[in-house]
Amino acid sequence: MSKHKCGWCLGDALYEAYHDQEWGVPLHDDKDLFEFLLLESFQAGLSWITILKKRENFRIAFDGFDYHRIAKYDQNKIDSLLQDSGIIRHKLKIKAAVTNAQLFIDIQREFGSFDQYIWKFVDGQPIVNSWQSYKDNPATTATSDAISKDLKKRGFKFVGSTIIYAFMQAIGMVNDHQIDCFRYTEVQKL
Repeated sequence: MSKHKCGWCLGDALYEAYHDQEWGVPLHDDKDLFEFLLLESFQAGLSWITILKKRENFRIAFDGFDYHRIAKYDQNKIDSLLQDSGIIRHKLKIKAAVTNAQLFIDIQREFGSFDQYIWKFVDGQPIVNSWQSYKDNPATTATSDAISKDLKKRGFKFVGSTIIYAFMQAIGMVNDHQIDCFRYTEVQKL
């Protein structure tokens, strides 16, 4: 018997695997947090499945999401990324990845880690919602607004409130699994 899952992931094996294993799991490793921040910024205007299908290409192109290396990318590297058909070849998003990596490191210096910075917005604990349907999930919240505003003030790019809310969902700052989804209670125990 198959387990009940959130409706948004049904019908695609890659989407379902991501839902079953990653989405909503609280993350506290800065490297993983940067990976999702980068991927979510590239998702702007696109579907998440598009990004998931290119995720391994992004991993290769962006040096395993090593933000220290990305922060040092020069114009030659940016130009080579613009030629890489395995990723989203969007000049502003690629440049934003470099800028965001530099600013990510600044936040680490200020707060000790990006993890300490980002999780302070929810007092270190995931927000647990109780949605009947994934369609009930909001696109933004007051918290995503606050994070987006703070990141933009620091100079981050492609971090609008909708992107940040999707980031919060991905890294488990918010549990937006449907209440009848098997992952709803599982991720609360993590």
